[in-house]
Amino acid sequence: MSGEKKTLWSGRFSEGMAESTLAFTSSLSLDRCLARYDVLGSMAHSRMLARQGIISPEDGEAIQDGLRKIMAKIEDGTLPIQERLEDIHTNIEYMLTDMIGDAGARLHTARSRNDQVVTDLRLFMRDATLDTLDAIGLLQKAIMDQASDNLETILPGFTHIQHAQPVTVGHWLMAHFFRLQRDAERLMDAYRRLNISPLGSAALAGTTYKIDRLYTSSLLGFDAPCPNSIDGVSDRDFVAEYLFAAALTAVHLSSLCEELVYWSSSDFGFLEMADACSTGSSIMPQKKNPDVAELVRGRAGAAVGDLVNILTTLKGLPTAYNRDLQEDKPAVFATYDRLVPCLRMTAAMVATVRFNKDRMLAACKDGFLNATDLADYLAMKGLPFRRAHEVVGAVVRYAIDNRKRLEELTLSELRRFSDIIDEDVFSILPVERCVARRTSIGGTSPEVTPMQLSQGMSVLRRQSDFIDRERSRIEKAFRSLM
Repeated sequence: MSGEKKTLWSGRFSEGMAESTLAFTSSLSLDRCLARYDVLGSMAHSRMLARQGIISPEDGEAIQDGLRKIMAKIEDGTLPIQERLEDIHTNIEYMLTDMIGDAGARLHTARSRNDQVVTDLRLFMRDATLDTLDAIGLLQKAIMDQASDNLETILPGFTHIQHAQPVTVGHWLMAHFFRLQRDAERLMDAYRRLNISPLGSAALAGTTYKIDRLYTSSLLGFDAPCPNSIDGVSDRDFVAEYLFAAALTAVHLSSLCEELVYWSSSDFGFLEMADACSTGSSIMPQKKNPDVAELVRGRAGAAVGDLVNILTTLKGLPTAYNRDLQEDKPAVFATYDRLVPCLRMTAAMVATVRFNKDRMLAACKDGFLNATDLADYLAMKGLPFRRAHEVVGAVVRYAIDNRKRLEELTLSELRRFSDIIDEDVFSILPVERCVARRTSIGGTSPEVTPMQLSQGMSVLRRQSDFIDRERSRIEKAFRSLM
């Protein structure tokens, strides 16, 4: 087959498509990254066609041989792309037919562009999900390493961006770890619904050919074929689920980076970014800017936008295929291309950040972060906590008026507010003691935070085992195809 290529559906039309229509409807600029998956899906489909006797063994082998040659071109970057063809799927089909003749034209038997494209997208998203999980794990590992090194490094804990109670850097970091754990769990759970094969659904109604969907599903490493052909071609829940999990991950990254940005400022001085993760100013020689953290924070908004984009697209669609679904790819490709580098860069920042322990400890001495401990002390002496809260509020007010810290007040000054206060109060007021005494499960005490680290190690092993198992299963399936 040579000469100018027509559209795959040109038989119905008496005139060719306008250049403007081609440009408007083409997805080639986006879906080139699906080339490998398109070839793999076609290999599985053609092998099934030959096995079922729908095409001859000779045609089946010719198709397989041609697809292997096309795959080699994809892998070495020499695949020729014809811009006049509307998408990567058409390019590959025409290329195959040019290579092997009529046998290539038989490949599309018992298959529609509708089930072909969504199969390719699921194959791509399977890898994208595993890549995202791998990048989340990289950041979690960096967080755990820093947390382990800073179990006793004291940091002011904040609520409302106001000094609240002293915590440790390790405890604060592990809060971000467990956020990321939930992100990973969402992706692993969504993977189960993603790993379903729509191949064989055809346009929407299935096919009259005696195909074997269980076989093609197995060849591609899917868990099962989708149970309904209409749903098979129109389902984009797996796209929305990935985009939701990705958007929430991006929000969590933004929160972490927000703290890294303002804690690295001269006003706080709690930490310093490594030079490798910072930039300078074009006019102010003294500047060291946390631009990487700021860009990660900024790109979170685009992830949220991509989620809203796909949900808005899906909300108005009837069942079966609609061309609107072509718009699923810009959102999911953009989110994937942004999120994985953001996770990896954040891991690099966290791994190399240097904490100013003296500055953080000094900051804990101001702001009455030990006030709750004084209230707890009174409650343990028998005063109802609400009354203890009121007493300590009055003590704080007195200390502010006299420009003193709580631990600087004398016993006689403290006893003005409650006669149950005794000398032992001074053993609970230092911020180091405030941290050490919080030994409840999940607390900030260096005595119990290692429990969180131990749990984190189990989480990382579970996530790593999931990634390794699925990648091995996919690789084994694809090796059998080649």
